Amino acid sequence: MATTKWVLDPSHSEVTFKVKHMMISNVSGQFNKFDATVETEGEDFMTAKVTFTAATDSISTNNEQRDGHLKSPDFFDVANYPELKFVATKYENVDNDGSYDIYGDLTLHGVTKNVKLEAEFGGVIKDPWGNTRAGIVVSGKINRKDFGLSFHAVTEAGNVVLSDEVRVHVGLEFVKA
Repeated sequence: MATTKWVLDPSHSEVTFKVKHMMISNVSGQFNKFDATVETEGEDFMTAKVTFTAATDSISTNNEQRDGHLKSPDFFDVANYPELKFVATKYENVDNDGSYDIYGDLTLHGVTKNVKLEAEFGGVIKDPWGNTRAGIVVSGKINRKDFGLSFHAVTEAGNVVLSDEVRVHVGLEFVKA
């Protein structure tokens, strides 16, 4: 079967995250610069070779001071680690409604760990302009400390300021090349 290349449509894609703040609310953020390369056998995404990258200096939480701190050596250290990268290594069909588990190597802050994420494949369609499109939503949780993002602070009352667990949500739309 022929190899199919897919090009990311960034205007219909997003990379977001949430982390607990003071353990009572969430701080949300996103990466504004990212890319993904996908090759499949035909249109079968269970055969996909996927590489995803995001520019760490494109992080945004809608707070300039916080974003500066996140770019510093306390967190992403963007001067030394300008990108995060995910390379898919394995897929498991969870059920017949398009739900999958995706395993892959996530490299963040110079540390590579195998992670398991959940995926919902939206399918392959023809758009009104004749393009073939595919969509996938990937979500999951990672522990930031597993990747050396170990900044830690506590309040005067002894409460944790920032959770170790980070929830990620990635919605990607591709166009067949």
